[in-house]
Amino acid sequence: MRNPPCTAQSAPACKDCAIQSHLMCRYDRRDTLHFFMLALPFFVTTIGGVIAAGYGWYLLGWLAYAIFFFFGWEARVLCSHCPYWAEEGRVLHCHANYGVVKFWKYRPGPMSHAEQVQFVVGVIALVLYPVVFLFLGDQYLLAAIAIVSGVSWGYLLRRNICTRCINFSCPMNAVPKALVDAYLSQNPVMRLAWEQSGYRVG
Repeated sequence: MRNPPCTAQSAPACKDCAIQSHLMCRYDRRDTLHFFMLALPFFVTTIGGVIAAGYGWYLLGWLAYAIFFFFGWEARVLCSHCPYWAEEGRVLHCHANYGVVKFWKYRPGPMSHAEQVQFVVGVIALVLYPVVFLFLGDQYLLAAIAIVSGVSWGYLLRRNICTRCINFSCPMNAVPKALVDAYLSQNPVMRLAWEQSGYRVG
């Protein structure tokens, strides 16, 4: 695309950028590792618990939904708004959804309210699916651990990752407005799309 955001440029002028140390605006494998380490306790507990409960085959349904959600639903309503999505190539390189195939066109504007609601509903379904089978299989301790680890995952995401993520319209995003404004000011195409949606820089 013409004039892609600085994040998607192969050689952006990062050297003199005052905000690069505050945002995850360039891909770093350590951010991906950090993200998945936060998620690991929840997935280990739920997968092991569902198998112990005797519902292991139902994990295939969870896998099918996860593929649909990450590659289709979430990619459309959330990821296609992210500056990383504007990078050349068919595969997404970001800290959270690395490897997703980019079927959708990049949309520089913010998520709509309907898209935000869809994303939240999709995440809730993804998280609750295995927990239901833990209760059905009387794995109450593992269910409690899964719930606690899921809440911890969300809290740590919000505190340590969502405060630096450049997908600013995500419902979880917690980047201060001053940094959002600074990033948009450096990327005029994205800024225009945001302002056309009602956002005001400054």
